[in-house]
Amino acid sequence: MIDRKPFGSTGHLSSVTIFGGAALSDVIQEEADGALRLLLEHGVNHIDTAASYGDSELRIGPWMEQHRGDFFLATKTGRRTYDEAKAEFGESLRRLRVRNVDLLQLHNLVHPDDWDAAMGENGALKAVVEARDQGLTRFIGVTGHGLLAPAMHIRSIRRFPFDSVLLPLNYVMYREERYRKDFDTLARECMDRGIAVQTIKSVTRGPWGDRARTTSTWYEPLANQEGIDFAVSWLLGHGWFFLNTSSDLGVLKKILIAAEKRLAMPSEDQMENLVQKECMSRLFVS
Repeated sequence: MIDRKPFGSTGHLSSVTIFGGAALSDVIQEEADGALRLLLEHGVNHIDTAASYGDSELRIGPWMEQHRGDFFLATKTGRRTYDEAKAEFGESLRRLRVRNVDLLQLHNLVHPDDWDAAMGENGALKAVVEARDQGLTRFIGVTGHGLLAPAMHIRSIRRFPFDSVLLPLNYVMYREERYRKDFDTLARECMDRGIAVQTIKSVTRGPWGDRARTTSTWYEPLANQEGIDFAVSWLLGHGWFFLNTSSDLGVLKKILIAAEKRLAMPSEDQMENLVQKECMSRLFVS
């Protein structure tokens, strides 16, 4: 079974590998139910989805009718105003077939204009706080993509006591000095404040480039078990972070297997060899 650890200061022991619901954005219910069986088999007890993840919430909804108590359930709103965020979250509850979620997150809050709008007097944060006060969510988080995510998350957690953050992290990104510096600053502040740190894009090979796409994901994930073993073990070896699984449902089982056996943290030489062997490259340019 996959290890569990405290999800920040929430009091919940979450599996160190969290199911990334984006993998269900364009699948039939039968495929989604196969993913549920894998999650239960490997002891995953935390699901992360979003209103913008296609049919993901609709696919997860039937699971909740029998397994709501088995999962810490998180979703996101990408709306920036109070009215829009409130309406979108209400629709998420309907699609998920639940009365409440455990974590409601402001989705991809990295552009300064979006940040100003969401954090403003009539912004999305007001709707999310209201949802918490009404018992519709227990905790509040913020997520982000791209190279600005760490710096913007630092700004966010200094503005409001978020319970969690979510952002990209993999070995190739961490080699970049600016990203590493901002990420480390964020991680230290999160540790000091008891804020959970979730990571995405941790088993990424890179952009598709000229290669023919073999999955529906906008990026190319690592595909072979050895490479995934190293990528997962490197991420989890840091100790504090959670790893959200790939939006490619086809590699879910391999990621869960890697998290379950969890090798010793690979050395820098081993990771550099993996980069060369898999031709791993930078995913984000901004």
